[in-house]
Amino acid sequence: MGCSMTQDDNFRSGFVTLAGRPNAGKSTLANALIGTKVAITSSAPQTTRHRLRAILTTDAAQIIFVDTPGLHKPKDALGEEVNRSTYKALEDTDLSVLLIDCTRPLGKGDMWVHELLTKASGGTEPLILFTKTDIASSEEIEAQCQALAAFTNAKPMLVSAVTGQGVAEFVQTVTDMLPVGPLWFPADTQTDQPFETLIAEFIREKVLRSTFDEVPHAIGVRIDEVNQDLRRDLTSIEATIFVERDSQKGIIIGKRGAGIKTIGTDARTDLELLLGTRVFLDLRVKVKKNWRKDSAQIRRFGYGEGS
Repeated sequence: MGCSMTQDDNFRSGFVTLAGRPNAGKSTLANALIGTKVAITSSAPQTTRHRLRAILTTDAAQIIFVDTPGLHKPKDALGEEVNRSTYKALEDTDLSVLLIDCTRPLGKGDMWVHELLTKASGGTEPLILFTKTDIASSEEIEAQCQALAAFTNAKPMLVSAVTGQGVAEFVQTVTDMLPVGPLWFPADTQTDQPFETLIAEFIREKVLRSTFDEVPHAIGVRIDEVNQDLRRDLTSIEATIFVERDSQKGIIIGKRGAGIKTIGTDARTDLELLLGTRVFLDLRVKVKKNWRKDSAQIRRFGYGEGS
């Protein structure tokens, strides 16, 4: 990753880690900050598995928001890799932001993440962001403020990634806190993720949304082949969805293939926006038993720091 010299001596830049408990709204906020979809979202906790950088460049600054997987107590090798990815994001960061979901009572998990971020930054407390304010009641927000005051004097900022409330103010606050620095990425860059990773993640998102709680975290997606035919304005993609049990395979495929057809149709819509071409998507479903306990397989799917 090379850096360029900036033309403005007052130009600011830096890396800002978005951290919090699972489902705190980190990926939704990352998408809202840069105005396009680079991170997948789902109501399922621990949806994010990659440490993704969403890059916002303005006339005054370049802010590299690092969207991290939600910190949680790992239950398998996949969970350990996901947590390791988040810990890695805390290294060499210029600013940490703790996201707290206003609709869920503030608990020990939030305090643990706050402590972790403070320790990682040498004692500097993170900026605190209350999310999902568009669906939280005033009573819920007040309760969160009181609970927060029990362990920190920091004042939270309120944002809604859905309505945009507070987002501009958050960006300005972050800009003011960053050091003077270079343009780390070209100004038109929105993410550092390779296309194949984004394609796999967009497909996985549609599986999560289609199967709800039935096949939550047993899904891995491998991109087998991508061919672009610019003359025909067509991108052909072959991908394999992996699950751990035959019953999960049946759920994804659905009756007479209806499930996999819906997943393909929904994924194709996002992929055409991402790639700027028509998309032909060929999806297969295979069983790979207990892949979440196999560190080598986890890395083959592109998750974790060793990938």
